[in-house]
Amino acid sequence: MTREEPTFDLMRPQRWLGGVIFASPHSGRAYPDWFLAESRLNAQQLRSSEDAFVDRLIQPALDHGATMLTARVPRCVVDLNRGPEEIDPLVVSGAAPGLTNPRIMAGLGVIPRVVSQGRAIHDRPIPRAEAESRIARLWHPYHRALSALIDEAVARFGGAILIDMHSMPRDALAHLPRPRPDMVLGDRNGVSAAPRISAGVADAVVAEGFRLRRNSPFSGAYITQTYGRPRNNVHVVQLELDRSLYMDEGRIEPRADFELFQARFARVITRLARLRPDASDAAFAAE
Repeated sequence: MTREEPTFDLMRPQRWLGGVIFASPHSGRAYPDWFLAESRLNAQQLRSSEDAFVDRLIQPALDHGATMLTARVPRCVVDLNRGPEEIDPLVVSGAAPGLTNPRIMAGLGVIPRVVSQGRAIHDRPIPRAEAESRIARLWHPYHRALSALIDEAVARFGGAILIDMHSMPRDALAHLPRPRPDMVLGDRNGVSAAPRISAGVADAVVAEGFRLRRNSPFSGAYITQTYGRPRNNVHVVQLELDRSLYMDEGRIEPRADFELFQARFARVITRLARLRPDASDAAFAAE
């Protein structure tokens, strides 16, 4: 990826049937040469924070009338599921003191400090001008596209449903009692989507025999918080998949039975693509 190339792929079905959007903001894997040259980590190490293969897993959505928006830019370059103001002063030199939250303190702001296992990306902070340039070139185009898709869905279908797709390392669930979930649904504890929509997502997952947990340990981040507006009939649900179900996490390669999981998860995607925003959800949220 050069600095001028698009930072995302927008794919439309032959006919968009009902305002459902699948997005994958962390599956980008076009690592720029300039970034690799600046990083203290090699490409394999950098990929550990990538939602590898999630874009492949949601591809069947196009066959069922849903639209897809997937990142090209890697998460470790700029995190599309963080706000542009989530600047880590330990990453960006000259950054003014501002917003702080657990994500920033963990090194996972809009310009990440670390990849998985707490491995530092750079030897030293990057200049503020570089951080601002990354956000302008790489972050804003994705969010302009996402906002435009949501507005288009509202105009055409009266509402929008965004399924924000992510993956989680198996060890992120180590603290949970067994049996551990295969997937985690996040709707900001009922704030980013109407109950009917969240229930529809949960039902689609459980119908295929997957174990599901809600809002813990992941309830959603910037995208669910910013775009989920049930009272305006815009619903956002984050869905996290356990990576160990379909990939070798150490080698970042599909498991030998990847296609079997892909076919099973495609049935979940089919059900999700059939969800529809309903004006009654907006009325419910306003009560």
